[in-house]
Amino acid sequence: MFERALNDGVLQLHRPDTNWLSTAWDGGYVTADAAYNITVPDGWEQTDLDSYVATRLDRAGFEIEGPTLLTGVDQAHARGARVGRTVAFATCGLSNPSSLPMNPDDSMDVDEQPADLGTVNTVVGTDRSLDDGGLATLLIAAVEAKTATLLARTGFTGTTTDAVVVGCDPTGERVSFSGSATAVGAEARACVREAIRASLRSRYPDGGVPPSVEAAEHGVVTNRRATTFKP
Repeated sequence: MFERALNDGVLQLHRPDTNWLSTAWDGGYVTADAAYNITVPDGWEQTDLDSYVATRLDRAGFEIEGPTLLTGVDQAHARGARVGRTVAFATCGLSNPSSLPMNPDDSMDVDEQPADLGTVNTVVGTDRSLDDGGLATLLIAAVEAKTATLLARTGFTGTTTDAVVVGCDPTGERVSFSGSATAVGAEARACVREAIRASLRSRYPDGGVPPSVEAAEHGVVTNRRATTFKP
């Protein structure tokens, strides 16, 4: 369904004419033959991301353009999972975790400077056909699964730089919905859960997850309150 290749810190997920929805810096809807997850080096401060990605793809021997995620996590810790007709791949780094306490104390956030060393990147693909709304709902399902898994395993909701790409086959079986009660939504949630758990085990084999945002290199605690009102 989705062929994968890994070279020089670049993971390629290939399937011709896939419809993708990405939350990356150049995100949105696009049709492309591949999507990528690229590891950047320590101290990386590149600002011309288009040029940087093109250089990395060329160096890795990949000629196809497509939605691209960037991470400080080595692709050796990338893990995939498959259920039915859906697949997911994830890399997990938690140097810049985020949390959303239910009892905020109105203090300022811990650190509003994003870090390039962490990031939880997730790519999900299905051989079904979804419209733009269905892809957006599939992205929601993937983010929900990522958040639930990280909360259960680490106590964090994510990191300050998380990104997700979801893709579908426009020539596949047409389905109108992709929420958690549907086959594709349930498959995506299960795949994301297992891929993230496996990547966490690889990246932190000795349980070295930061115990709190404050103990991490960087991070954010959303301690601000909002005022509620009736519409």
